[in-house]
Amino acid sequence: MQEWLYGNEGYYSNVRTIGKEGDFYTAVSTSMFFGGSIAKRLISTIESGFLTSSCTVVEIGAHKGYLLADMIQFIYTLKPELLQTLTFVIVEPFEANQSMQKVYFEEAFGDAIKLLHVKHLETFTCKEAFFVANEIFDAFPCELIKEDQMLFIESGKAFFAHMDDATKTKAKEYGITKGELCLGYEPFAKAMNHCCGRFEFVTFDYGDKEARDDFSLRIYANHKVYPFFALTDLVEEKLREQNDFNAFFAQADLTYDVNFSHLFYAFEKNGIHVHDYATQMKALVDFGLVELLELFAQNVSEKQYEREMNKIKTLIDPSFMGERFKMACFRKGEMECN
Repeated sequence: MQEWLYGNEGYYSNVRTIGKEGDFYTAVSTSMFFGGSIAKRLISTIESGFLTSSCTVVEIGAHKGYLLADMIQFIYTLKPELLQTLTFVIVEPFEANQSMQKVYFEEAFGDAIKLLHVKHLETFTCKEAFFVANEIFDAFPCELIKEDQMLFIESGKAFFAHMDDATKTKAKEYGITKGELCLGYEPFAKAMNHCCGRFEFVTFDYGDKEARDDFSLRIYANHKVYPFFALTDLVEEKLREQNDFNAFFAQADLTYDVNFSHLFYAFEKNGIHVHDYATQMKALVDFGLVELLELFAQNVSEKQYEREMNKIKTLIDPSFMGERFKMACFRKGEMECN
């Protein structure tokens, strides 16, 4: 999975299109009100006193930078004076994506907003921050576990074989006997803990709080979903897809359901507490989506409002993203508030 997504020719190592013309949709590519709701949450966190107006706003896994840009647009509408005090940073390891983000910000804001980049969270430091990420944990490389075996791929063939002791120890610690095991959550949480004295981290991803004791690894290509194992000879022939996984290697997205209980464990193990957890629908409403829509309705035509509402339905409808996607909010810092 590491090589598939992040190798020299990996899926995310090159500029990819997300949205209608790409392999999949995200909440960011669906409606600007996703970023707007998070901006309202940021403002509330500052007004509550947990963070100050001079904190750093950091997006991780920004792709083209649309989410952070949408947040800035709404901050300008709701509390423009914050744009004079906030610092905006994107954590981005790939030079091509950094260049793309800089161009987009220059086109959107000219020289009014200064965008900073860091390549890795481990090299970033600040006093206080508001971190935001959308669909990053489902792209962390994982191991596929089945009892005392794990998945290997050699010469284009997938097979289960003996699990090494280190992975076996982690699988036991996380209570996994069948499914995906992500070994990257703990190093990520450790890096976040070390880089910042106080922060709030808001992240959205699809998954559940408890493991399903089954595999969810799948491929997204041109808005079609292919179960990973159906592309291998590990399933009986009548259940196989016509393609095999080699046809999609590094050319399509490879992802899985996030086990949020594992994510919580990784953060709590590093001294970061879980402040909130909710479905995407509930989180966006709690953040202030309804109030933003009321403000929007006062300033646009009915046709414009209806068009945007159709987009937003995808974000909050339980049959689309509303229930399938979850929001987790983490906090670090002595001073806490409800």
